[in-house]
Amino acid sequence: MTISLNGQWQLTCVQRAALQDLHIELPGDVHSALYAAGEIPDPYWATNEKKVQWVGECDWVVSRQFELTEEQLACNAMDLVMDHLDTVAEIRVNGHTVADFNNMFMRHKVDVLSCLQVGSNRIEIVLHRADLAAKKRADKLPFPVPWAEGNNQIPHMNTLRKTQCHAGWDWGICLSVLGVYGDIELQPIEHVRISHVSTKQKWLDQECELSVTLNYEVVSEKGLANAAVTFNDQTFHLTLDRDATKTCVLFRIAKPRRWWPAGYGKPRLYDLKIEADGSYINKKIGLRKLELITEDDELGQSMVFKVNDVEISALGANWIPMDAMPSRMTDQRYRSLLEDALAANMNMLRVWGGGMYEKDIFYELCDELGIMVWQDLMFACALYPSTPDFVAEVKQEVEYQVRRLKDHASLALWCGDNEVIGAISWYPESRQNREKYLVNYDRLNRALAEVVEKEDPSRRFWASSPCNGELDFGDAWHDDKRGDMHFWDVWHSGKDFEAYQTVTPRFCSEFGFQSWPSLPTVKSFAPEQDWNITSPSFECHQKNSRGNSIITEMFTRYFRFPNGFVNMLYLSQVQQAMAIKTAAEYWRAHKPTNRGILFWQLNDCWPVSSWSSLEYSGRWKQLHYHTRRFFAPQMATFIRDDQGVKLHLINDGRNSAELKGEVVWQSWEGEILYREPISEFLDPDCTKVVWEWLNEDLDGHETEGFFHVHLRNGDKLIENTWFPAKPKECELEDPDLRFEVAEMKGEISVMLSSSKPAFYVHLEFEGEGRFEDSSFTLVPEHQRQIKYIGSASYDEVVQGLRVYHLKQSY
Repeated sequence: MTISLNGQWQLTCVQRAALQDLHIELPGDVHSALYAAGEIPDPYWATNEKKVQWVGECDWVVSRQFELTEEQLACNAMDLVMDHLDTVAEIRVNGHTVADFNNMFMRHKVDVLSCLQVGSNRIEIVLHRADLAAKKRADKLPFPVPWAEGNNQIPHMNTLRKTQCHAGWDWGICLSVLGVYGDIELQPIEHVRISHVSTKQKWLDQECELSVTLNYEVVSEKGLANAAVTFNDQTFHLTLDRDATKTCVLFRIAKPRRWWPAGYGKPRLYDLKIEADGSYINKKIGLRKLELITEDDELGQSMVFKVNDVEISALGANWIPMDAMPSRMTDQRYRSLLEDALAANMNMLRVWGGGMYEKDIFYELCDELGIMVWQDLMFACALYPSTPDFVAEVKQEVEYQVRRLKDHASLALWCGDNEVIGAISWYPESRQNREKYLVNYDRLNRALAEVVEKEDPSRRFWASSPCNGELDFGDAWHDDKRGDMHFWDVWHSGKDFEAYQTVTPRFCSEFGFQSWPSLPTVKSFAPEQDWNITSPSFECHQKNSRGNSIITEMFTRYFRFPNGFVNMLYLSQVQQAMAIKTAAEYWRAHKPTNRGILFWQLNDCWPVSSWSSLEYSGRWKQLHYHTRRFFAPQMATFIRDDQGVKLHLINDGRNSAELKGEVVWQSWEGEILYREPISEFLDPDCTKVVWEWLNEDLDGHETEGFFHVHLRNGDKLIENTWFPAKPKECELEDPDLRFEVAEMKGEISVMLSSSKPAFYVHLEFEGEGRFEDSSFTLVPEHQRQIKYIGSASYDEVVQGLRVYHLKQSY
């Protein structure tokens, strides 16, 4: 029976005698323990980040006592197992050093039976500072390997197998955290040590064969180990061969209940249960076919995921680590974030390569919710060594991670890194000797590919993101004809939002535009005297050096300048939503050329100005509400081309859809200048132009009004609004917007109406929860009743609700 060592440990600082025998909860991190003990201020508040840097510049010892009985020690091995040990650590048991570890991305396992005793035992983990370990490694390299200077505040983190953004990023606080973030266990071994379990699917027409392989290591010369493998109400009982290292059983499933991504069907899962020599392993298995198709065509080369022989439009965002303080990464927060991604009609997330291989709960929830995972290996925005020692270390790491994750139905792709091909052109050393650093990159990347292809031949290995394809080191930031694209011409290069409509990526895995956080989130990190975008507190929570300038300057292109700090926050979120909406709707309208849209980024790891659609607290930005609409399986969008403005209807579903409603051309005063009924039948997986307004009829009238489409697909509302002119050029009227909070049958709703059109009507509640919809157009003939989703009372919603609209922002 497994013996858990989770719980309360003692924490001691090696360099500071005053910090002795503090309490720390493991799994957990040192910063969180010090904050709980009152030894450091809240790292996220104001400018406290710089006040806590000393924590990562010290060595720490965590220790505890534990009791063992004679019965517990009556085994042939006792493995000490630790997950997410961060990072450079020495392990001591009863005064004996049993291991030295230096890779956060491994499950560390060591037999400590010979060091244990009946009665009281002591375990110590010495956590060494990462900065010195990284520099020591860098000093030993045969030539300089540039690190992510534009993001990291601690040098040479690329030499260390630790979450790269712990040293800071252009959205992330610099906290060089230390600790153990996964379970700490003692596992007694009687006869065999289970290495890993893997499954493989083979499809034969409507039948699936599932092979289950149990990999093990014999530790006893006597006795036999038994195993039982259960799947789909079938059980195989086995005796494990002492002269072998694995055994395999085969299940045949006729007419399997298939796993589908969200929007395409139900993510059905089967239970796989294994009992082997006292060890218990439970997995959820989704039966599905999966392919990544990259075929030459008249435009270049396609990039499309197929699931169960159906081409999928992959829609979603990039995922970064949930919190800069790992103690706060709870299962409930994982569920909340992933359910919010699903609620916004996302069916894919990209686990970004500067973070971490996520915890098991992340992939389990993605399986359950039908969210596909693009999995980067953990390399990002720097160059990396290719010395024999480094390559051997990461091969072991990747072998472990692929074995751990490959049975998840949600896992769609292994990707070698984030932007490392591009980084060869970023640094003086590599620009001046490109061939040398290309060879260096290729040596490491090929080693990664070999491990992935050996351990998981069922999935593609994609060398880098972005990447034009196999062995192609081209400019995937500007080439939209093949591979996956990172399109940053709007944010980083300062182009207008219309630049999104000059490219049609085959798969866009990164693009984004920042906003500032909402007022409730600003209150969580800045005192009121710092409610100013250039105050010290606010600038400390803007990690992109040009971020505030870009947001502010872009205001002047599209909007009348906002009135006051609160409206600046509001308008920044309108602007962010408008940017991403422009790209996503245009690219979706050009299906099947485009088959993937993942914006940067879903979440924040602390309260900050960033590209996220969900704030650190989980609060939905306006972008996330818009995402729910522009990623919906059925969507309507206006796009202007050389002939005129056209209404495109999109259906991503596997079933046909019937959309009914109307298009109107309406003045700012609310007068209907034109209306036309729409009734269209959409085939599965199609796009269709159903209405057009010619340029010759629009020219000269752009500022007189707006187009609005209002459709129904059964009980689903599909709406969209399009301004022919920039909002700043339009004479918006005061909409006389009215709202009232009502409680009916235990549900709280906000009733909204207006005498004239109101745009980007946004409901912001000070407390927890969200609304069913927000940041929408409100027209006089369509009053809205918006449901509140959360645990607040009626009185709390009334007290904490604020409603914004575009006209009141200036």
